[in-house]
Amino acid sequence: MVYGVILAGGSRRASESSDEPMQYQVVGNKPILVHTVEKFLLYGGIDQILVLCQEDWIAPTKALLQKHLGRGMEGIEVIQGGGTRNETIMRVIDYIDGLGKLDDDTLVVTHDALRPFVTRRIIEENVAAGRKYGMVDTVIAATDTLVFSQDGENIGSVPDRASMYQGQTPQTFRAKRLRECYRQLTPEQREILTDACKICLLQGEEVHLVRGEVFNIKITYPYDLQVAKSLLKAGKDS
Repeated sequence: MVYGVILAGGSRRASESSDEPMQYQVVGNKPILVHTVEKFLLYGGIDQILVLCQEDWIAPTKALLQKHLGRGMEGIEVIQGGGTRNETIMRVIDYIDGLGKLDDDTLVVTHDALRPFVTRRIIEENVAAGRKYGMVDTVIAATDTLVFSQDGENIGSVPDRASMYQGQTPQTFRAKRLRECYRQLTPEQREILTDACKICLLQGEEVHLVRGEVFNIKITYPYDLQVAKSLLKAGKDS
């Protein structure tokens, strides 16, 4: 089975006066989270969508999705996430296992709730590459010169931009193997994790690349909300 896993546990607010996390902010007459979930519903190749959020947001999230999606909620479950991104992904794999539906071919397509402009092509290629390679990351080529600094004060090196990429989501994994890799990590290794792909790399797994899109932005800051509104007007929500 293929599970769309929407990571909606972030607590960043759109402004100091806002009570709602960014993913619940309305852009183009719908909350950002709804835009994102709709992309996975429209793809059609996802067997079930799992939305992970903080415990106190489970009921409001269910109500929000029911309001906007109606019968589309039949293929969606909202469950509690973990304390970190990777703990959340492990929790969703345990949830699938608890349903008796975890096997060697089970795929989880993990995606940021705050990336509502993901395309059908990106999701489709993630699923296809996940089936073929097992571990997948979505990236775009770096366009700016990247500078490495160990101390934050001085340049240590300037990597060749031609071989540098910026990570996006979705990230797709064979769920059972990802959990095995995570359980084999030492506490020290878990401390340095930045995202789920590093779990794979630390265990010697190859991660295949799928090309993303420049407009597949993560809405993190108030400025990004204005960009998102412009992208909606330009038709990037389809």
